[in-house]
Amino acid sequence: MEVLTAQGLSATGIDTILKRVGVPKGSFYHYFDSKDAFGLEVLRRYAEYFARKLDRWLLEEDQPPLRRLARFVEDAKAGMVRHDFERGCLVGNLGQEILALPDGYREELESVLRDWERRLAACLRLAVDAGDVPADTDCDELASFFWIGWEGAVLRARLARTVGPLDVFITGFLTGIRT
Repeated sequence: MEVLTAQGLSATGIDTILKRVGVPKGSFYHYFDSKDAFGLEVLRRYAEYFARKLDRWLLEEDQPPLRRLARFVEDAKAGMVRHDFERGCLVGNLGQEILALPDGYREELESVLRDWERRLAACLRLAVDAGDVPADTDCDELASFFWIGWEGAVLRARLARTVGPLDVFITGFLTGIRT
């Protein structure tokens, strides 16, 4: 996961991964039919990991809903700094490689993004209930908008090697949904 969040799947040779984890190539092919099958499994594991991360932040009952989202962003910023902006989002990385990947990735990536949208939409509905967001807000659409913008902000943060794009995005997002 570390290598793929830094380099992407297309740019990473299977030998690089096997060296990193100390596994012989024959053993790899005992568990996976191909590099693509391995990549899909890593994507599924990443999706599980990230869903737990989202739940940790978005389900914090002792925090107001929009503060939960802001705390998720702060955690993401700290992670990017900790990894010197070399690692990004595996889903975003694979999305940028989609034309070079088999069709199965498209469906899997869309499924992951829809799951993240559902989780965030639930948090946004709580913000509506709390009166922090207008009552007529379409939380599903807003959650979709968030993830579209967030992935771009993560890409830009890696490019600029600063959390500035993440700050710009979350400030604009929170300002926009409150008005």
